[in-house]
Amino acid sequence: MDGRVDLQRAAEELAARLPAPLAPLARSAYNYAWSWLDGGERVFARIDPQRWELVQRNPVRLLQEADAATLQRAAADQDLVAAAGDLEARIGSLLSAPDGDHGIDPATPVAFVCAEFGVHQSLPVYSGGLGALAGDILKGASDLRVPLVAVGLLYGRGYFRQRVDASGWQHEYWVPTDPARLPAVLVRGDGGEPLTFTVPVGEGTVMTRIWRVDVGRVPLFLLDTDHDANDVRGRWITSRLYDADTDTRLAQYVLLGVGAVRALRALGIEPGVVHLNEGHGMLAPVELGLANRGRERTVFTTHTPVPAGNDTYPVEQVRRVLAGFRPDATNVDEFLALGRTDPGDQHEPFGITQVALRLSSGANAVSRRHGEVARAMWADLWPGLAPEHVPIGHVTNGVHVPTWIGDPMRALLDRHLGEGWITRAGDPETWEPVARIPDAELWKARQAQRAELVAQIVIRSERERLERNDTPDYAHAAARAFSDDVLTIGFARRVATYKRLELLIREPERALALLGGERPVQLVLAGKAHPRDDEAKQVVRHLFELKRAHEVAERVVFLDDYDLATGAALVRGCDLWLNLPRPPLEASGTSGMKSVVNGGLQLSVLDGWWAEGYEPGLGWAISGEIDDDHAAQDARDADTLHRLLADEVVPAFYERDADGIPVRWVEMMRASMQALAPQFSATRMVREYVAGPYRNALSAASGDEQHADGELPVQ
Repeated sequence: MDGRVDLQRAAEELAARLPAPLAPLARSAYNYAWSWLDGGERVFARIDPQRWELVQRNPVRLLQEADAATLQRAAADQDLVAAAGDLEARIGSLLSAPDGDHGIDPATPVAFVCAEFGVHQSLPVYSGGLGALAGDILKGASDLRVPLVAVGLLYGRGYFRQRVDASGWQHEYWVPTDPARLPAVLVRGDGGEPLTFTVPVGEGTVMTRIWRVDVGRVPLFLLDTDHDANDVRGRWITSRLYDADTDTRLAQYVLLGVGAVRALRALGIEPGVVHLNEGHGMLAPVELGLANRGRERTVFTTHTPVPAGNDTYPVEQVRRVLAGFRPDATNVDEFLALGRTDPGDQHEPFGITQVALRLSSGANAVSRRHGEVARAMWADLWPGLAPEHVPIGHVTNGVHVPTWIGDPMRALLDRHLGEGWITRAGDPETWEPVARIPDAELWKARQAQRAELVAQIVIRSERERLERNDTPDYAHAAARAFSDDVLTIGFARRVATYKRLELLIREPERALALLGGERPVQLVLAGKAHPRDDEAKQVVRHLFELKRAHEVAERVVFLDDYDLATGAALVRGCDLWLNLPRPPLEASGTSGMKSVVNGGLQLSVLDGWWAEGYEPGLGWAISGEIDDDHAAQDARDADTLHRLLADEVVPAFYERDADGIPVRWVEMMRASMQALAPQFSATRMVREYVAGPYRNALSAASGDEQHADGELPVQ
């Protein structure tokens, strides 16, 4: 009754409408392992490349919508049929392997609870970095065969889609998702009816369904309130990710925390550890039962060093949303006190991070520096402890190498790193053979990936500019000038003021000289601002104020609707990755890590992951010192940025030997990949969670440890 039978049934029903030789593809389509196994995506794309893009690379929808003639042609392609069988066999081998020896009983797995999951662009239940990180954790756990299940919400309209107009102003819209066309199935009970349970929200309850999505060996259960038994407001709870209405947001948090535990129990799963990835699922340990070691079984990861990013709500609003919730071993007033830094201050708003910190046996930040920031930020929750003794550790983020690496680089490393290297990506010795890869081969792979990105930009930039109603000549400028032998710089992430995108144009003359010099650069930008963050939207608009300069028209492209697919294309194709946060506000950052495994170099502020990854010769750094004079800091950092680009980055890229190879650049690529790729891989990250927070929680839940330093009384 955990959805496995339902997935098998859905796959067989899909296979029944296909020619028999293509039946293996129907079974593979319902497990996202195809998306990171080598060649998996190409198998589906070969059926109908144009429709593959139209359906957001969703294999279930592709096979549902492809016409009979197309399917018959594909079935007659013996190479495709052989590749389909091979893909099914490789997924089968992944699923049939025994669980790893991690000290976690498969009967009581880790339950990973998160508000968003960036597994693939075809599953639109993510917004940005938090979701991409969650997706990489599931994939890393699958690769390492860690007994883990995941719980999130199935958003009927996902996160907003973005369109930027000719002035640079962002417009938002939402697109409904039909879950019947996703690689997902509705979990059903023994009688064939959808498995449902109720969650208290306000004075009433909402009926909740469970959808199952397989991510390799890891089942992801997504909760959905779009049920006929609910009224319009109840059905709306799982409509939009991070809905702007605060009552709806709070209802989502209740559904995620309480619903995660109730869903797992309905599925017959009792978790040994609950991992809250951010505080949105804060009610899970309460629903587990504080008397049933709910707190001891819970670990919490905080991702947000920006105070405004830690949600707070008026106490009376929280009381209203929790009106029907009766937590075990405490009353509502005692629970509300957990959400205040000073539990006795009746006027302090309710914070979800405070609750998550108090109701977990262990907490961690997502980089070494973020750990320092988090300990200082939340020290008041542990009166009498110096910040350095506050019990918040860190597990630095990592990225799932098979998901983010481009085909040319993967093929190169397949030849040099040995069979199965991709599953050993977290081991430094795996990357030692990179030292012996000839310069010409390493540079050829880098050139191939840049060329793939430029080919996409040539088409996409012109189309998007025409959609903004730019003139045909302006629309064609980048398509005409972007070149696959020009230094390509990427800056793509959530648009927020602390990311300081405006540093690129703070000194317009230097920026234009860089773009249009004898050794030019080309710049690819992408990112979304929160719908209510007008200040961040203005940052993008300011960039567009320079659009009429021919250097900008030809050498700078802003790509609309940033998503996982766009992010992957950029980190694979860009030679240099920029990150310019105002320190110490970058928790970790993972885009640069993804660039590293593709041979990209970094120019970043010494904050987040780069503060522990940077060494001379691996990339370039801007000071990470904190300065309360933001104007002076911005002026200083903009000057450093342009100086590094002009005096160090550009010469290193364009100075070539007799064979046309930038020897200094390639040497930095090699050093960066060897030092940073294993250190910032999802394999290393998941191993650290297993050996640290998960093992500690299992010990605490068994009564071996009391964790007295982290114990906080309910006041």
